[in-house]
Amino acid sequence: MAGPTTAERGESQQESSGPPPARRLRLTRLRTIIILAVALVLLGAGSVWLLYGSQWLRVERVSVSGTRVLTPAQVREAAEVPVGAPLISVDTDVIETRLRAKLPRIDTVDVVRSWPHGIGLKVVERTPVLIVQKGGNFIEVDDEGVRFATVSRAPKGVPALEFALSSAGSSAASLRRFDEDRLVREAVRVARAVPAAVARDTRTVKVRSYDDISLELGDGRTVLWGSGERGALKARTLTALMKAAPDARYFDVSVPTAPASSGS
Repeated sequence: MAGPTTAERGESQQESSGPPPARRLRLTRLRTIIILAVALVLLGAGSVWLLYGSQWLRVERVSVSGTRVLTPAQVREAAEVPVGAPLISVDTDVIETRLRAKLPRIDTVDVVRSWPHGIGLKVVERTPVLIVQKGGNFIEVDDEGVRFATVSRAPKGVPALEFALSSAGSSAASLRRFDEDRLVREAVRVARAVPAAVARDTRTVKVRSYDDISLELGDGRTVLWGSGERGALKARTLTALMKAAPDARYFDVSVPTAPASSGS
């Protein structure tokens, strides 16, 4: 009986040596993918547990920085940070909105996670540029015209905003065209444009109409500024006018190209 042919011997050798190389490569890749997938699932589950289920990454402290008039305790109380909650679950946007709503003195606040256990509240308070007297109290107005706080004592160095509006003439026209909030913003615009040396001596910003705003200085001098328009030019003109007429008691820069001074 004849033995196996050469072809039959080759097939027998291939069968005994296992699957062909291409198939082995596919199997190796499949095993690698399965191992990686299982590892990723375990890693993801572990991460979720670490962030949400474990006791390691939870809120234990709330720090406050940047306060000047407010106290850190006031800010923490208003923030209502959920101490003990997973740090990752704290909604920082909600806390920011809550703080600005409860504490109007806050201009901006940045709520940040401080891993592994903290929440930081970085506060910027509004700064008054004018005050409005109301009864025995004072309303603080910031550089955007926002009336943000009522205090019992006027802050030092902040001019008073005084309305001297009437029901006739330019005052009546201003009231028809601009509401009080708009006139407040215009007064703030003037206060911000005044030269620093004059600002330090300004005691009152008086509003008679939109384009009739004047400054009363601590030594009794008066500056007619007009509207808040062309503030930089008016500031330069006023500085030059005061140098040219140091004994004058009245300065008019409402039309900065034609300034005037009088009195001595």
